[in-house]
Amino acid sequence: MFYTDGKLQYPVRVETPNPVFARALQQAIGGVEGEIRVAMQYMFQAFGSRGPTKYRDMLLNTATEELGHIEMLATAVALNLEGAPLSLQEDVSKNPVAGSVLNGIDFRQLLSTGLAALPSDANGVPFDCSHVYASGNIAGDMYANVTAEATGRTLAVRLYNMTDDPGMKDMLSFLIARDTMHQQQWLAVIEELGGSAAQLPVPNSFDQSKEQSDFSYVYLGHMVDGSIPEGRWSNGESIDGKGQFSARASEPLGDKPSLAPARPDSGAQTDQTSKSGMSGMIGQLEGAVERNL
Repeated sequence: MFYTDGKLQYPVRVETPNPVFARALQQAIGGVEGEIRVAMQYMFQAFGSRGPTKYRDMLLNTATEELGHIEMLATAVALNLEGAPLSLQEDVSKNPVAGSVLNGIDFRQLLSTGLAALPSDANGVPFDCSHVYASGNIAGDMYANVTAEATGRTLAVRLYNMTDDPGMKDMLSFLIARDTMHQQQWLAVIEELGGSAAQLPVPNSFDQSKEQSDFSYVYLGHMVDGSIPEGRWSNGESIDGKGQFSARASEPLGDKPSLAPARPDSGAQTDQTSKSGMSGMIGQLEGAVERNL
């Protein structure tokens, strides 16, 4: 069960309402970097968590906190919309708040919600959960969570730099601080589980002797000139301590693909439904490529 006391996790105040900033805040609510995304991600990771129950409890607590962040941001959107015009007949030329309507407000905040937030991003695209990652693998999910908090913190910093409103800066500084903690939190889980050396590769339950081991730790370059960008990934011990990085130019190891002719009832052309027809088509294509080269 979930409970609420109706109070905000942190104070939200707006000194100068700004409908355009209200639209920008929508990205932090329903964008791929936003709070709906992480709330659902941590929630479903918790729902499917197997193993030590403390990880499920930790995820549920953090998911619930993220729901509180959605509430804070939705409140901030509503406060920034106070004073926005409800009619295009209003005199917007003398009112900087109202004038901003014509320079980027989300009209759905007027037409669909009555000056309130939406479960969508800054372009009005509804959040569809396509970026909710809950694999059932604790290490894989923790790495995904670090990425989610990194992009979320980046967005919060950009919003902080976008506004001059002291109240909005104060609220965003709190959200940025929580993003800092959550990054550390997920990394702490990985460390508690033995760190990268113990948890990589993900999943670590697969017998690596069954891998094509020649390719497990080699960086493959695909530059036409054969050059290879070198770095920590191309030389020295691998991060999991189980191999040595190396690098080489990639080369094709397989032949050209050969598919069976199209079925007569598949809607293909007649030439596609026989071996001879396919061979002729391939020959024509190869000839055209050679002429162009």
